[in-house]
Amino acid sequence: MSMSKLFLLSTAALALAACAPTAPVQRFNLGATPTAEQLRGWDIDVRADGAGLPPGSGSVAQGQAIYQARCLACHGVNGEKGPAPRLAGGQGTLATKSPVLTVGSYWPYATTLYDYIHRAMPQDSPQSLTPNEVYAVTAYTLHLNGIVKADAVLDAQSLAAIRMPNRDGFRPVLK
Repeated sequence: MSMSKLFLLSTAALALAACAPTAPVQRFNLGATPTAEQLRGWDIDVRADGAGLPPGSGSVAQGQAIYQARCLACHGVNGEKGPAPRLAGGQGTLATKSPVLTVGSYWPYATTLYDYIHRAMPQDSPQSLTPNEVYAVTAYTLHLNGIVKADAVLDAQSLAAIRMPNRDGFRPVLK
């Protein structure tokens, strides 16, 4: 670029800057500072070690009934088919050319399943399930994957104690 063009461009930029309005920034007072109660409503995370799990419990049988009413349309009869991702099956496929990523084959922590169901499911009405219902659906999903028996009842302690098949399949990120 020639010096004269550069001079003209910089002069034009300075002229535009000089003509810009200098009115104070208008504040619209949108939003509000959340209350402590509102913040507690968003404090729903559950850690891998089970910290944050609420009181309550749910059985595989209860979970099956809830699953049929609220989950089946998206995840299929046994959690293996439907428009949403598979939930069950896939064990032993992670090292193959076609890994099947499911709760039973891929997820390292059962507590993460509780956390996800509670936060995001059912997709059309997230956070609509009670803690007991979430424990029950979690139990049923783990049962579909052969991780808990048909008579299992999960609560905060028993859920946190479950060792998932792929628990050791993840490595820490090195800094």
